[in-house]
Amino acid sequence: MWIIGLSTGAVTLIIVVVVLVLVVGFLVKYYNTLVVLRNKVRNSFSQIDVQLKRRFDMIPNL
Repeated sequence: MWIIGLSTGAVTLIIVVVVLVLVVGFLVKYYNTLVVLRNKVRNSFSQIDVQLKRRFDMIPNL
């Protein structure tokens, strides 16, 4: 099989490389999404801790 002067092995290698690049790109994007979500969760828990501390500090004022 000759496509634009390339042998079958070369075409197969190009296809494998393209698929690997796509898979790695997907994994990187997925990992970055998980990191963003983890940071949002940490920030949310931090905000909860701040509110709980504030409430606890206000109890003596009652």
